[in-house]
Amino acid sequence: MAKICFCHFFCVLLHHKMQSFSKMPKVLLYTTAKIMWCFLFYNKDFNENRGHVHVGKKDTTHLAKIWLEPEVCVADKGDLTDAQIKEITELAITHRSQLLTQWKNFKEGKAIRIIKIKK
Repeated sequence: MAKICFCHFFCVLLHHKMQSFSKMPKVLLYTTAKIMWCFLFYNKDFNENRGHVHVGKKDTTHLAKIWLEPEVCVADKGDLTDAQIKEITELAITHRSQLLTQWKNFKEGKAIRIIKIKK
């Protein structure tokens, strides 16, 4: 239960740094012993047709933007390191199908289910 509370706390921190919490639906929380990545959508990106996610971790002030289609690639690396970009790109490739399903739901105004993965 403590890890779930931490996940919520982390996304609340992102909320205070970036935009209002309601404008950033969480899509994927990927947690390891060393780091937790939060993949999310911005409501302001609703009109973009090309599927993508924004990705950050605790203390990220400028989130990365990852295109999901036509293939996974980095649109903006934010303030992440090259090693971190490599890690989140690999995660996006691995979970691309799930992320695109969530993108479709987001675009259709359907509920977003948070995918939680612990390694």
